[in-house]
Amino acid sequence: MESRQIRADFDERTLVVYQAYSPEIAEPALAAGTFVPPFKPGRMTWVKPSFLWMAYRCGWARKAGQERVLAVRVLREPFDAAVLAAVPSREVVEGKPEIRVQWDPERGLRHEALGHRSLQLGLAGGASRRYVEEWITGLTDVTGLMTRVGAAVAAGELELARELLPVERAYPLEV
Repeated sequence: MESRQIRADFDERTLVVYQAYSPEIAEPALAAGTFVPPFKPGRMTWVKPSFLWMAYRCGWARKAGQERVLAVRVLREPFDAAVLAAVPSREVVEGKPEIRVQWDPERGLRHEALGHRSLQLGLAGGASRRYVEEWITGLTDVTGLMTRVGAAVAAGELELARELLPVERAYPLEV
């Protein structure tokens, strides 16, 4: 079985997760420093600590509705608690769990599957509202970085692409 691994940009207090949205959601969020309407708190929202998994998911910020990529800096304590409380997305349970976890193959620069699985954390209901109201310490638009890395990969300049990537390391949470 492939190993599970959370790789992230983090410090003592916070870590970065990525989300991709349309400009209609991203612009007001960036202005407010957290998600505001038309973002709908309470609906399922998925966060990803891996920049390359986000790149795979949003197609280097080229997919419709995912043209803006945000680095969302969140508090580690509630993130860790959520990961530990999460129900696997494929597990059938009674009711609708507010926190889901999905482990998908991590991706490389060419979107190839790597030998470990990367975390996606789904937050709904009260967990989604707490994410927006309590976890977030700041938002940064990393769309330009995402498109620069994607352009370097498309041009075959893999070393340049690697140099541009955010520094991510193994996150110290047993999962």
